[in-house]
Amino acid sequence: MLPYQTLDEASAALGRNLTYSETLWFNYSARKSDYFLYCHTILFLFFVFSVIPLPLAFVEIARMVGFDRYKIQPKARLSLPEMFRCYKDVMRLFFLIVGPLQLVSYPSVKMIGIRTGLPLPSGWEIVAQLVVYFMVEDYTNYWIHRFLHNKWGYENIHRVHHEYTAPIGFAAPYAHWAEILILGIPSFLGPAMVPGHMITFWLWIALRQIEAIETHSGYDFPWSPTKYIPFYGGADYHDYHHYVGGQSQSNFASVFTYCDYIYGTDKGYRFQKRLFQKLNGELETSGEQNGGSYHISTQDLKSD
Repeated sequence: MLPYQTLDEASAALGRNLTYSETLWFNYSARKSDYFLYCHTILFLFFVFSVIPLPLAFVEIARMVGFDRYKIQPKARLSLPEMFRCYKDVMRLFFLIVGPLQLVSYPSVKMIGIRTGLPLPSGWEIVAQLVVYFMVEDYTNYWIHRFLHNKWGYENIHRVHHEYTAPIGFAAPYAHWAEILILGIPSFLGPAMVPGHMITFWLWIALRQIEAIETHSGYDFPWSPTKYIPFYGGADYHDYHHYVGGQSQSNFASVFTYCDYIYGTDKGYRFQKRLFQKLNGELETSGEQNGGSYHISTQDLKSD
């Protein structure tokens, strides 16, 4: 709750007129408790989990020609009932684990210093903090993910997430309840190290989940703006991790690829990419000589 009764009081405290964004924030948050504002995080997560994967589900079911060629594992298809079952499982985890965890974690948010008042952070401050959050989460998640691929971690926890060998957007948060709790640590560590405004925290939570949905989409769209982010993994990169499955010791990165490169856990992926490029080059040359063209994908090499 803001310590100002009116806009004039807020302006006087800041020593300047409020910006348009700050006026909107004041009008919305002035009489609301900090805990009530923090609980908005649950609504944002529910919205992201429920709405963002819908276009991907439509593309998957409709099998539109313009999008179908970007399917990473073209032979792996899920029906509408199968997708709905995945969504129901995710929502069950949301209401039993994610939602209650958000409700009880408010004291830790206050303790680390995430604020709700004025002034609002500048655009550069938000961007800088988000970069830190992504880097911290990515590095920490890498090592936790590697741990979950040891024999005990995989068999008891992480195998649930790998039930989808060809992932879809709805399956991004599909996991064992213990994995949901464990991976909440990297997501919270960045804001704990560099606390910012509640708006930045909301934006961080939403962007991280949107990134996870895009990474698990099963489609490698060439026009995705994430293609311009240095060291970004993306759908094709993470799809290989699911394709290999439980034995995978490659592509542990959640967002960026630098940890896999530094620690040598992307060698299988890079070897496969070189092999595909060579095979596709040979097939295209042969196809042109015979009046056609060919393309080989990940699933073409997978044993039935």
